[in-house]
Amino acid sequence: MPTLILTPRFTDDAQALWRAAQRLGWNVERLSSWRVPDELKIISEPVLYVEGLFGDLIAGEFGISLSQPPLDWLPSLPIEYRKREVFLTTLASARMIKQPMFMKPPNDKCFPAGIYTGGDLPLEFDEAAPVLVSEVVSWEKEFRCFVLDRQVRTMSIYLRNGIPQREFDFTAEEDELDDARAFAERLLFDHRVTLPRAAVIDVGVIQDRGWAVIEQNAAWGSGIYGCNPSEVLEVIRYANERPHP
Repeated sequence: MPTLILTPRFTDDAQALWRAAQRLGWNVERLSSWRVPDELKIISEPVLYVEGLFGDLIAGEFGISLSQPPLDWLPSLPIEYRKREVFLTTLASARMIKQPMFMKPPNDKCFPAGIYTGGDLPLEFDEAAPVLVSEVVSWEKEFRCFVLDRQVRTMSIYLRNGIPQREFDFTAEEDELDDARAFAERLLFDHRVTLPRAAVIDVGVIQDRGWAVIEQNAAWGSGIYGCNPSEVLEVIRYANERPHP
């Protein structure tokens, strides 16, 4: 029987997954601190839904690992899926870039994502830290897809023209969802695209360019937006990897 493990931080997503786990007959444990009690370490199938900064630390206490996208996954995609220039570099090299570019740490463990010139980047981080650099584009709409075994299990719009859709109940037209799913499935069925068993793929429409991949995220720490929490749990379950006996 899986046991959903939640951190002390209460969020709407964590509460939605808690309720879904109970409906599915899963056990649920919420940590009271960032240290895992000894009595929980013997759980046979822990399923972690945790914040990225603490993921590896908590997973290590359970003796499991958490599936992570490779740092260079987005730049390595065929251009037909990216539809923009994207490359991986270091913070030190990014400081040399003169024109405004969209920059973010691929593991979300450094500075906030945003549009920077090299001179605008913060100073208080490791100069060897990896940085994804992308040309600046305008996204018309963005969708989150929870993926298991290269199948979209659930999806939701989350941004429209830069406006978070939480305020509007994640409303999308049926044809928009169909188009997003069709593009995601074209990516998922392409043998050139490497993927873990469980992942989150964000896709969207770039103004004047069409459908493109935004990024891949780790399922165990991603916001669920308007996705079906029961399906999200199934994806998260397989993003928690157990060592082979």
